Amino acid sequence: MVPGYQPVAFEVSVLVAPLMAAGIPVLVVDDGSADASYLDACAALGASVLRHDANEGIARSLNDGLAFARESGATWLLTVDQDTVLPDGYVPSLLAFAHARAGVIGAETIGDASGDLRYPTREVAGHLVTDEVFQTGSLWRVEALSALGGFDESLGIDAVDAEACLKLREAGFAVVLARGVRLEHRYGSGHAVRLLGRSVVATGHSPARRETMVRNRLRLFPREFQQSPAHALRTLRRVGVNVVLGVTVEDDRWAKAKGSLRGLLPRG
Repeated sequence: MVPGYQPVAFEVSVLVAPLMAAGIPVLVVDDGSADASYLDACAALGASVLRHDANEGIARSLNDGLAFARESGATWLLTVDQDTVLPDGYVPSLLAFAHARAGVIGAETIGDASGDLRYPTREVAGHLVTDEVFQTGSLWRVEALSALGGFDESLGIDAVDAEACLKLREAGFAVVLARGVRLEHRYGSGHAVRLLGRSVVATGHSPARRETMVRNRLRLFPREFQQSPAHALRTLRRVGVNVVLGVTVEDDRWAKAKGSLRGLLPRG
């Protein structure tokens, strides 16, 4: 399924067409865009479409996809952002790594504005696993995630995939990576910068997004720490780097600083 909000219409059609041609049922969900006419082109390709009147964050759209997968009798749900490019044969290449305790399967490598992103990994019973994957380009085990309540809509947009991975791990499922598989994902207005000798992405997220990013990650931290202290601390470091970039190299720095500070406070 493809969750959309103010997308480039052509990009969504390019994403949907090869999935439909491969015989994969596709649902495109619009989350309150001012102009959702791109759904017409998706429907013309044979995709199912759903439009929400108001924007409430990606989690609701992902749950629409989960319901669609259940109703279709599917074992796996592929979730793909509107700005992701899938290589040919992507779904079969992920399914090749499915096993009984795989809760979600993601690409080993994601190409973004800073180059190739690779997750921290470890080997478990011959499988390459990690702690969390981005939802874009990931296959979710429908029965397992549905039994655990689906995607947490109270999070809105930020850390929705992280929380889904976390509860799958808590339930004894693995977050599996497909060796040698790579996809391309764009970060909107993001761009690469050098920080302490490393290339990282300055995401360009708004002050409001900064607030939810900080708040949601802090909310998940106790559960993350109980599951994997190393992963929990890596996540806090990543959030810290994002905050630093927002107040040093991006535009609208003071507003982003205030947004990040609001994320430290209880929701009013």
